[in-house]
Amino acid sequence: MTKEMTHGSPMKLILGFTIPLLFGNIFQQFYSMVDTIIVGRVLGTGPLAAVGSTGSVTFLIIGFCLGLCSGFAIPVAQRFGSRDYEELRRFIGNAVWLCTGFGAVLTVLTVVFCRNILELMGTPADIIDDAYAYLVIIFAGIPATLLYNILSGIQRALGDSRTPVVFLVIASVINIVLDIVLIVFVPLGVAGAAIATVISQLVSGLGCLVYASRHYEVLRMTRDNFKFRAMYARRLLGIGVPMALQTSITAIGSVILQASVNALGSVAVASVTAGSKLYMFFSCAYDAMGVTMSTYSGQNIGARKIDRIGQGVKACSLVGIVYSLLALLVIAFFGKSLLLLFVDGGETTIRNAAYQYLLTSGVFLIPLTFVNVLRLTIQGMGYSRLAMFAGVFEMVARGLTGLLLVPVFGYAAACFAGPIAWIMADCFLFPAYFHVIRRARRGEGLY
Repeated sequence: MTKEMTHGSPMKLILGFTIPLLFGNIFQQFYSMVDTIIVGRVLGTGPLAAVGSTGSVTFLIIGFCLGLCSGFAIPVAQRFGSRDYEELRRFIGNAVWLCTGFGAVLTVLTVVFCRNILELMGTPADIIDDAYAYLVIIFAGIPATLLYNILSGIQRALGDSRTPVVFLVIASVINIVLDIVLIVFVPLGVAGAAIATVISQLVSGLGCLVYASRHYEVLRMTRDNFKFRAMYARRLLGIGVPMALQTSITAIGSVILQASVNALGSVAVASVTAGSKLYMFFSCAYDAMGVTMSTYSGQNIGARKIDRIGQGVKACSLVGIVYSLLALLVIAFFGKSLLLLFVDGGETTIRNAAYQYLLTSGVFLIPLTFVNVLRLTIQGMGYSRLAMFAGVFEMVARGLTGLLLVPVFGYAAACFAGPIAWIMADCFLFPAYFHVIRRARRGEGLY
């Protein structure tokens, strides 16, 4: 079911689009959360730290794929907003070719050099074997990741944020069942958790493919739509690659930070792992708001309705601020109890350190709201190269924290890396947003 976001109440449209995305993101986190819960409870602290130590490099590579697919969906949203459906289908056809190429190259390179990457990051010797067993399977599943994300991105560009959620719910159930079977009963250790994640991602991608081919009239593709056209490929790459690089640039700072945390030992790694896993649950709302604004601003820039973009930013920011305050209250009063999902009650040191990480992030959630709302609005308007610099600010913040502050102040500095990065990104994003709005009102920079 397609939906135009170019008319009607911005607040109502944003809430209606964001809520299904939120549920989808929560279920997507279940992939990671269930892995962590079962690994931590069944296999112990060592394997938990091993899985956690792969988080930043996974974010680096998989984040590139997610950014690429999100960028490829933006011209689709713009053409849908302008009701140019033939152009829309040609963009989709060329996006398929580009995703196939990127998927093949990334899969081969990451699988071949997986262990070298872990060694370069200084992964502790007592967990590197488990970390490799987990990460190499995740990398082998990159094509499945691209399949789901390009299809769900296209569906969201057409105003449908609900259908991808349905397939994520189905996939999350499969993931949970496979986790139990492959870790508890087979057992395959941490490799079982990775296999479960890849299979569930593949199922959700195939489900989206079948549904999209049967239920979207606008996606009735012909052979001509799949003809490779340099003009369309350049436009897709011009938006998709900067968005992919933005995510990866941000992740570089996380990799540097992770290496610094690794140097603090397995206890610190396990603490950050548990704290960040629960934090990611709370951050689902910000990801949903960002994707919403990408689609909203993309459709409205296509329809040349610039004032509606500003109205949407205000509405979404208000939603984010209210949510941030509520989330902080939950973290403050129930954070330690919720961490028992990931850490055994007897691991007092790890649980207290994880709570410190979680609470520090919770205090600075409002700046995170603006990072997602403004950055994805700018990207949706077609200025992905400009928005990429927000990732540079985040990379610098996390990198300097890891290189300069963690060695001096230890674990406490690692807890502040995220908040520092969000504040630095906002310092760039606010003036950047007002700049692109002024240009759009003058009719400059529009596709």
